[in-house]
Amino acid sequence: MKIRIAKFALAAAIVTVGIAGASAQDHGHDQGQNHGPQQQQQNFHFNDQARQQFQQHYKGDVNKYQAHPDQRKRPNFSAGQQIPRGYAIRAVPRSYYGNVPPPRGYQYGYYNGYVVAYNPTTRIIADVLDLVSH
Repeated sequence: MKIRIAKFALAAAIVTVGIAGASAQDHGHDQGQNHGPQQQQQNFHFNDQARQQFQQHYKGDVNKYQAHPDQRKRPNFSAGQQIPRGYAIRAVPRSYYGNVPPPRGYQYGYYNGYVVAYNPTTRIIADVLDLVSH
């Protein structure tokens, strides 16, 4: 009977140590690595190919804003900024960006000469293309 109790206690101790070790190992494995939407937002930047594609598709709007001095009334968008709720961001059709997709969890939107990659839930901007001022 004492041997059974000792074996049971030993097995329980091994399981407890194993679980604690695995938990510590898993915790240490992901330490310092953030793979969530916030990290993607911080690392995303439009490239020249994206600028060219969007510039081509929004050419009429861009020309309109460049031809009129009232373009200064456009808002200023920047990465990390939350888009105010009053701004109606138009979705960018998939055919406009082709093989330059937004980061996972984000979408492209268009507003007054700006293309933004933003999180539609939080409305936080990952990156901005100002097609008018470039």
